[in-house]
Amino acid sequence: MNKKKLIKKSAGFALTVALTIPALTPAAAAGHNEGHKYGHNAGHSKVTIDSVKFNGMPAPADIDQMVDTYSTASVDVKYSDGKVKNFPLTYKKLFKSEDKVAMNKGELIAAGTPIDYNGNPIMDHSVPGNPVPFVSDAPDSNSLLNPIKGKLYMVTHYEYQTVDAAGESAYGVVPASMSLTTLDQDKKTGDLTAKEVKKIDFSSVNGLWIPCNGSLSPWNTHLGSEEYEPDARNFELDANSSARTQVESFAQLYFGDKSKANPYFYGYVPEIQVKNNGKVKVEKHYSLGRFSHELMKMMPDNRTAYFGDDGSNTGLFMYVADKAKKLSAGTLYAAKFNQTGTENGGSGDLEWIKLGHAKDQEIKKLIDKGIQFSDIFETSDVPKEGFKAIKQYSYGDTEYLKLKPGMEKAAAFMESRRYAAYLGATTEFNKMEGVTYNAKDQKVYMAISDQSKGMEKDTSGSGLQDDIQLPKIKSGVTYQLDLNAGQKDENGKGIQSKYVASSMSGLIVGEDLPTADAYGNTANVDKVANPDNLSYSEEMRTLFIGEDSGKHTNNYVWAYNVDTKELSRILSNPAGAESTGLFAADDRNGFSYIMSNFQHPGDEVDGKDITAVNKEELLKEMDKEIGINKTGGIGYISGLPSFTNK
Repeated sequence: MNKKKLIKKSAGFALTVALTIPALTPAAAAGHNEGHKYGHNAGHSKVTIDSVKFNGMPAPADIDQMVDTYSTASVDVKYSDGKVKNFPLTYKKLFKSEDKVAMNKGELIAAGTPIDYNGNPIMDHSVPGNPVPFVSDAPDSNSLLNPIKGKLYMVTHYEYQTVDAAGESAYGVVPASMSLTTLDQDKKTGDLTAKEVKKIDFSSVNGLWIPCNGSLSPWNTHLGSEEYEPDARNFELDANSSARTQVESFAQLYFGDKSKANPYFYGYVPEIQVKNNGKVKVEKHYSLGRFSHELMKMMPDNRTAYFGDDGSNTGLFMYVADKAKKLSAGTLYAAKFNQTGTENGGSGDLEWIKLGHAKDQEIKKLIDKGIQFSDIFETSDVPKEGFKAIKQYSYGDTEYLKLKPGMEKAAAFMESRRYAAYLGATTEFNKMEGVTYNAKDQKVYMAISDQSKGMEKDTSGSGLQDDIQLPKIKSGVTYQLDLNAGQKDENGKGIQSKYVASSMSGLIVGEDLPTADAYGNTANVDKVANPDNLSYSEEMRTLFIGEDSGKHTNNYVWAYNVDTKELSRILSNPAGAESTGLFAADDRNGFSYIMSNFQHPGDEVDGKDITAVNKEELLKEMDKEIGINKTGGIGYISGLPSFTNK
């Protein structure tokens, strides 16, 4: 997601649009003799789905459409008996982050309200004499879990707070939260409604830091994220740094004590397990490394994972767990990008550098003992013998580092990106966002939302490592990574996984415009601009892409058929809102869903050059219908038949 005041000022929209795909009822399915992937009961001919084709929708044209979250797209389903049926898609909402639907200590509070260490709503005192609870306008990741004891649950992130009650930026200073929603599902239509919403307690792991995107593990747990990890070097050495002020503000609001501020508490992947009785267990996995976790995506072996590392000058990381379905111990790797071409966004081969092996408990023990950055690295302000020059996201400038003796493990798992650069891995990626997986084709898809800065040729004469020298494409590129077995690390030692990415190449490329069009778009409105959330449906052979775009006035959700290469716009979000929470679930009790959220509606629209409609009227209507930077939406689009045989 775009970092508030960093990439632009943007605070990322949690666009919650859940694309519901209700199935035909069993009776209707039998009557039509179609709609089931695996055929019908004995005595009926077997009819399967051959292909799914999304029919796109135009971009919004008037103020009403620009304010709305809607779909006018449809889907053609072709069956093995030659029949084709069209299913129109429509939008339905679940709730907004400002809606008082979350039960907390016997009181209904807004779904997006963060809670402190003691489980109480965190209060906003920015308006003297009028304290009110903070309410996040940034719902993000959704995981629609597989049924647990017959119940459907959804975990939702609330990424951050854009502004406080006084209208000032609150990005990065307010603790974040997640909620667990129990959903009712109509047995005939598949329609979802929120039955119960509860806040998830993170007190056992020192609270939750900026949870961005997330994923569902193959063993039905939610894998969250903590992005834009606070820089421990600046925290320790500069009392006026944003790292210090943000972490201290977090500690004051969460613990009621800013002396408990510790940057090494944050920057990890929390795993959320919903137990059979509906209670929740939260773990942070320190052996997965500490960096700007956008999301973590597991491979089918239940051991190998890839990550998005958001920000500028970031890295590509891979993790291989010791045991399947256990993320408490494993080996962390970082990629070195060896460029092979610039066509269609670019391409390169990947070499994997082993950072180290660790157990969660080993790293947590170091944190609990109070380790600081200066215990891990020596620093110099100028080039110096024995020091390595690197550049990476959290610090932002060139730094000269020397690893202290015996601190390899601490560096690998608490300063993962710094250590990756120190060992020669590539830390030049820019705005690395969503990651998803295509099992049939053995592909990982990865979004580079903005291909610029570190991904361009370094002409500054800095002398820094310059692995990536690709064309500047501000609209971004969605890449595909090819997976192979039998891969070795930089020392020639075999990597114990069959899912090692050996190369990456551009798949879907955005198109920047030299000047804005009449709607304020500075990227081609019929192509993806700034891909962020990615989710892949095996049943539909479709890659879904949600935008976090300042280059499109309205952000969209797209469907890309990996066989036909057809790209279709299937959802439009409110102007200024980011599309988030994208999640394709092919089967939940015989129904299919694609979850997607929107966040911070109206953000930065006032700065756009819009002439096609009256911009002031647009902003007025945005504020009236939704509220600018006040709330985010969670919902779904209904449409498709089931892909499973009930």
